[in-house]
Amino acid sequence: MTFDGGYAEYMIAPATAVALLPAELPAVEAAPLMCAGITTFNALRNSGARPGDVVAVLGLGGLGHLGVQYAAKMGFQAVAIARGKDKEPLAKQLGASIYIDSHAQDPAAELLKFGGAKVILATVTSGEAMSAAQGGLAVNGTLLIVGAVGTMEVSPLLLIGGRRSVKGWYSGTSIDSQDTLAFSARSGVRSMNEIFPLERVTDAYDRMMSGKARFRVVLTTGQ
Repeated sequence: MTFDGGYAEYMIAPATAVALLPAELPAVEAAPLMCAGITTFNALRNSGARPGDVVAVLGLGGLGHLGVQYAAKMGFQAVAIARGKDKEPLAKQLGASIYIDSHAQDPAAELLKFGGAKVILATVTSGEAMSAAQGGLAVNGTLLIVGAVGTMEVSPLLLIGGRRSVKGWYSGTSIDSQDTLAFSARSGVRSMNEIFPLERVTDAYDRMMSGKARFRVVLTTGQ
């Protein structure tokens, strides 16, 4: 964010800003974990949820497909929420024990069938979708927002009545990146990537901005 060299083979950075890359994790697989990975992993491990708790991940995009994996590997009862029945096989492949189609079902009502979610990790960029899911929080539950969205509606009565909360979470520091990489290497969490050579950086960028990438776009150099 603050140092040039993101598309370079070499760059200069403070020692405190770098993270150790596990030998068994190729650079192409590690790259997305330094952004989408650390955001979801760090949010979940600081969410207050414990193994066995119901943790829902709202959205199955670049952030969400990693969030579901981390939730499952951390021992939570992972619930994936997305639009369309066609996404259920992917959700189950990623480790979700339950899939909720928000197009055909009320996500809040479905979550309450399981006693409500201790945490709803909102990775979508839709305030409307976040608002629709908040009613599925359990008592003392947290809507944990990592998806950047302009506005959303929050029900004060819902928060007051069940001591529920809405909380935002940023990415993390270099040590958090290192922890993310180490956990991912050990547990088998992997990003699904589309790979482009540096010579096609414009195509890669356009693909990312189109929202059609499945799910992260990674540039390679010197190949």
